[in-house]
Amino acid sequence: CMNFILPPSYAWGNFSVLAVGIWAIVQRDSLDAIMMFLTGLLLTVLTDIIQISIFYPSNNDLSDSKRFSLGMAILSLLLKPVSCYLLYRMYRERGGE
Repeated sequence: CMNFILPPSYAWGNFSVLAVGIWAIVQRDSLDAIMMFLTGLLLTVLTDIIQISIFYPSNNDLSDSKRFSLGMAILSLLLKPVSCYLLYRMYRERGGE
């Protein structure tokens, strides 16, 4: 989100899922909140892969801040499956089937 390499939909999607995640943390007894957060996180994994692969620059003259921004986007993408697994465990603990 720092250098506008990725489209605005990348930031909107991730911040929207973050907002649903805050809602899921606040409402401890809601299975719907956890399920929406898990679904949103899985959806952003797919959209992040598409957006990073489409908008990744092909030339080698990247500035350090652009390289850092893309590295953080890729790191976020790599950590999302771990978050999905932990969310699924939380869903099961709250009584989900």
